[in-house]
Amino acid sequence: MFASCGQEAFFEGHVHALRTLGGVPRSKVRYDNLKAAVARVLGLSRARVEADRWIAFKSHYAIESFYCRPGVEGAHEKGGVEGQIGYFRRNHFVPVPEVSSLAELNELVEQWDRQDDARRIGSRSRIIAEDFALEGPLLMPLPEEPFESGRLFTPRVDRYAQIPVRTNRYSVLIRLMLRSGEAVNAVTAGLASPRTRTGVDLPWGGAGRDGAARAKDLDEPGWRPRIGDHRWWKHCTGSSHTTGS
Repeated sequence: MFASCGQEAFFEGHVHALRTLGGVPRSKVRYDNLKAAVARVLGLSRARVEADRWIAFKSHYAIESFYCRPGVEGAHEKGGVEGQIGYFRRNHFVPVPEVSSLAELNELVEQWDRQDDARRIGSRSRIIAEDFALEGPLLMPLPEEPFESGRLFTPRVDRYAQIPVRTNRYSVLIRLMLRSGEAVNAVTAGLASPRTRTGVDLPWGGAGRDGAARAKDLDEPGWRPRIGDHRWWKHCTGSSHTTGS
């Protein structure tokens, strides 16, 4: 579960699913016409103009996509998937579980998913775990190199020591004013490169509890990146500049 429906969450969900399965499907993977993957639907055919980053993601994992037809004609093409999603929702999310964090909810989802291995779908002769035992060895191996699911931005720190990312502005260290750099928008974890010097630690889509961004100096002894619901990383490069004002 993610706190966002953006493309970053779409990619991160794929990464988690493929890691859980232990490989990549060899045959076509069926998709609806969601904006994270499809930039434009061409008529009533299956031809699509795909999003650039989705093309890069598919190439990285060697995924072959298959898109459902739009409208009534394609309504029957994903009924099995939606039916199983409805089953999971009705049996595990009704009533709505009470949790203290998104991480706790995801732990419950993982637990329910493991329990479902012993479930039999309809009148099938085997349970889910037995079917996967036959299909698992047919998966293609995962690539050795990870895919950066976060979106890369190259903002410039303004005179107020803030960087614009999408529709928000975030505070950074004052000593970085008027310098350019890189910011990665991710939904689960920040990945710091060896060059990284400044991280801005924020929850999804907002600042800290006090309403201000919490800046950390990664040069601080003993500081280590940690998994969080959301993290921005910033790497500033170049030299400082002065304004004419």
